[in-house]
Amino acid sequence: MAEAHATTPDGVPVGGRTAEGVEQEVRPAPGRAEIPLLDAVRSHERASAFIVACDEFLDAQGFTEHGFRHANLVGHIAFNVLTHLGRDPRIAELAAVAGYLHDIGNVISRADHGQTGALIAYDVLKELDVAPADMALIMSAIGNHEEQYGQSVSDVSAAVILADKSDVHRSRVRKGASIVMDIHDRVNYAVTQSFLRVDAEHHTLTLELEIDTAISQVLEYFEIFLERMIMCRRAAQTLGCQFRITVNGVPVL
Repeated sequence: MAEAHATTPDGVPVGGRTAEGVEQEVRPAPGRAEIPLLDAVRSHERASAFIVACDEFLDAQGFTEHGFRHANLVGHIAFNVLTHLGRDPRIAELAAVAGYLHDIGNVISRADHGQTGALIAYDVLKELDVAPADMALIMSAIGNHEEQYGQSVSDVSAAVILADKSDVHRSRVRKGASIVMDIHDRVNYAVTQSFLRVDAEHHTLTLELEIDTAISQVLEYFEIFLERMIMCRRAAQTLGCQFRITVNGVPVL
């Protein structure tokens, strides 16, 4: 993947998973490395307990990893997207919080977890004395992150959508999962690296994937994720950008 980055000099990678499955280290924008509201939410005991429970419940249903790794990654990517696009620091901070909490509704049910998650987030944010206008942006982003019914209703919402849908990686596949029988596990397992790149100058957001085609063909990725990629394209448009995808260094969108 290093070679792919070397041939793509424009823009800056704002987050993703390395071949080892750990969060990619990214260059913070000057003066915007701290996210105090996110730190407060991460320290919230009930929110943390719910995220742990979410991951356990989704594991029992056969879904990929949705624990702290995914929550933190989505929060950081959402923050970095808006930061490198020059948005107001407070808006970027709200996107980080919405990204971190976006899947918390799975503690109730996978069905409509965006809506239930927004209501759970309300209680957490109220206890932290978050301003109502800021709460509205976070809640609407959580409630609109799923492709079945979601819309990019704001910059915060758009950033969360892009961050969430870009997190495809083999490290999210559960131990004991069947990559032969389950196409979702197979596609995730085939993705060895994934990064989202922001090019503010040329107004592009590029999802860079490395896919092991011996495990899953590129067509299978779009077979199960086409609706998500369309959602990402619309989210990028909300941010005044074009959404692009490269697979193994080759532009496909």
